[in-house]
Amino acid sequence: MAKTETLHIRVEADVKAGVESTLKTLGLSTTEAINIFLHQVILAGGLPFEVKNPQYNAETIAAIQEARDIAVGKIPSKSYNSVAELMEDLNSDDED
Repeated sequence: MAKTETLHIRVEADVKAGVESTLKTLGLSTTEAINIFLHQVILAGGLPFEVKNPQYNAETIAAIQEARDIAVGKIPSKSYNSVAELMEDLNSDDED
């Protein structure tokens, strides 16, 4: 058996739980997944995936800005007393 080394890493508890849950469905332990990742770093000569900021389209950027404006009170938000009232507003032909 090959000599092994120990890595100690810190991750947020919810991240660890999510990773373990996902890997379990794949039949992998966290240790096995990390070993696969480390081998891929060696084979790729760097990270085995692209690391970049997400590129959003204009519609998504506008939606993000609208959400920020609503959050700070720049744009008033709507509220509804029932699902029926919401659906009526969504299905109306009026554009606000």
